[in-house]
Amino acid sequence: WEVATITHALALIKNKYFAGNIDVNKAVVTALYHDCSEVITGDMPSPIKYHSEAITTAYKAIEHQAEVELLELLPSDLKPEFSSLLISKNIETEIHLLIKAADTISAYLKCKMEVTAGNQEFAKAAIDIENKLKKLESQEVNYFIEHFAGSYSLTLDELLQ
Repeated sequence: WEVATITHALALIKNKYFAGNIDVNKAVVTALYHDCSEVITGDMPSPIKYHSEAITTAYKAIEHQAEVELLELLPSDLKPEFSSLLISKNIETEIHLLIKAADTISAYLKCKMEVTAGNQEFAKAAIDIENKLKKLESQEVNYFIEHFAGSYSLTLDELLQ
């Protein structure tokens, strides 16, 4: 859900401020399904998933097979519509990049929240993910971080003031 709402914001920001032409609804619906293959594969932590090229390649193959198997569970009349949501290779590049950015922002916000709560186990990850976000050189990501990220660490009282 959080990745979908962040994707929504990123698509709107891109369209409104940076001359984008994203189909916002398609981006959001696609984001809702972005981790469906994990029903089969489980959630592998990024440091392991991207530890080596061999592991990444193997995991991507497993992930693709899981996507195909999930698609095959659906009635045949629904498969064409779901194929563009469930099969990563069928997702438009621009939408895929927004969803990946939203997923990274979500991980960053989680790390920041943990550090704010005193859990220093997430401090290095927060720095690493923040650097990863900067390397994206994405105007909409930078805008989101500048205007919205800070509010995620506020208490309800602080948010309402």
